Amino acid sequence: MQIVDFTREWIPQARELIRENALEARAAVPVLPEAAKIPPLDGLADNGLGAAAVEDGRLLGFLGAYGPWEPVFCTRDVRGVFSPLHAHAVQKEDGARIWRRLYQAAAQKWARAGAASHAVTLYAHDCEAQRALYLYGFGVRCMDLMRPMELIGAQRDASCRELPRARRGEVTALRRELAAHLAKSPCFMLHDPEPLEAWIRKRDASDTRLFAAERDGRIVAYMEAEEDGENFLSGAPGGMNICGAYCLPQYRGTGLAQALLEEMIAAFREEGIARLGVDCESFNPTAYGFWSKHFAVYTHSVVRRIDENAVR
Repeated sequence: MQIVDFTREWIPQARELIRENALEARAAVPVLPEAAKIPPLDGLADNGLGAAAVEDGRLLGFLGAYGPWEPVFCTRDVRGVFSPLHAHAVQKEDGARIWRRLYQAAAQKWARAGAASHAVTLYAHDCEAQRALYLYGFGVRCMDLMRPMELIGAQRDASCRELPRARRGEVTALRRELAAHLAKSPCFMLHDPEPLEAWIRKRDASDTRLFAAERDGRIVAYMEAEEDGENFLSGAPGGMNICGAYCLPQYRGTGLAQALLEEMIAAFREEGIARLGVDCESFNPTAYGFWSKHFAVYTHSVVRRIDENAVR
């Protein structure tokens, strides 16, 4: 096995490996779409950040990434790269060894480019990839989940409904509550005030589908969804993806969040939408505890932070 640069000559074989890995994932999580369009790989082949494992002209696996950029995860003065679900693929046979060799070669390029944060989205069932990267210092940060558009069996609540566009501004306060929640332990996702307010304005002005629950004329919980997803599987036609949600602490455990999810599913189901996806931070116990009850996990995004002295 040789480790070489990932260039355009390897793209056709890389696409086949991506398809094979996706089929393996669907065997583990049947709700995943059968046919999803793989994004172009040209940028990954041209940016000089990728590595390929080859033997006798056959591609055994590849690992590419986008970036580097900063700030990563809103951490000032930290540059990073990200390898999404379509930016890598490895054959099943001897997978762990191939992953280790690929990361060793790719990480050297990433460090030379000034990236101290390395993030890779793996299939949750891919134990070989996880074992290889966990031994190299990676840990889970977030995950993608999906479910068929079937009702969860929650008791319906008359206050749960889709909000008209004129009322979207009423969710602004809850968006700030969500940011405050994520800033606490164990998440520690603390955003600077100016970027946070810019994000809130952008969300308020977006075209997402927004569902909310009320108590005494006040919105106390919301969920919003859009067609765009975090990866090429969640973004496949026929699906929607939850892109934001929050419930005030005093209403958690009352069944209100379940009722809100049920309302959203019922609306999308009537429109003929087949799948519902969501992503969450694995270190957010509130989110993970809720979503994992109703959705199947199919990716783990893992992150490693190398010593910044190595990139200076």
